[in-house]
Amino acid sequence: MQCEICGVEIIGSARKVVVEGTELDVCGKCSQYGKALQGWTPVSRKVAPVAATPKPGIKKTKRRPLDDMDDEIVSDYSKIIREGREAKGWTLEELGLNIKEKAALIRKIERSEIKPEDDLRKKLERSLEIKLTERVSSDIMEHGTGFQGTTLGDIVKIKRK
Repeated sequence: MQCEICGVEIIGSARKVVVEGTELDVCGKCSQYGKALQGWTPVSRKVAPVAATPKPGIKKTKRRPLDDMDDEIVSDYSKIIREGREAKGWTLEELGLNIKEKAALIRKIERSEIKPEDDLRKKLERSLEIKLTERVSSDIMEHGTGFQGTTLGDIVKIKRK
């Protein structure tokens, strides 16, 4: 048997010691680095189970995930945001503090460099009391003026046998 600390072959019986909570078989020289197992008792860590507290009768309404797909951000969103901010008399920094976003991000949105994500769009609509989306009817989406983006059929090459 070898010492689990120094690796020396143990002649005779090994000593059981606890080093930093781990039980080891060690030689006589290394037994000084831990406590003898006879006097050591592990600390029990009993955790009381947390009882679930019933929440008041707030019920969330179930939403269909495709409901938001009919809304599309308006093309002049940057102008609407700028006018809404100026109507409130806020600077970019004040609006940023109000919605907890950086002023640089709002500046880029007002310059139409980026489109706001859904969570940011909702914050802007709530704070500035504006509407940035418009409902697109489903038949326009299906039969509309033509989808100009890349489709799966444009990417996939079908092997014919």
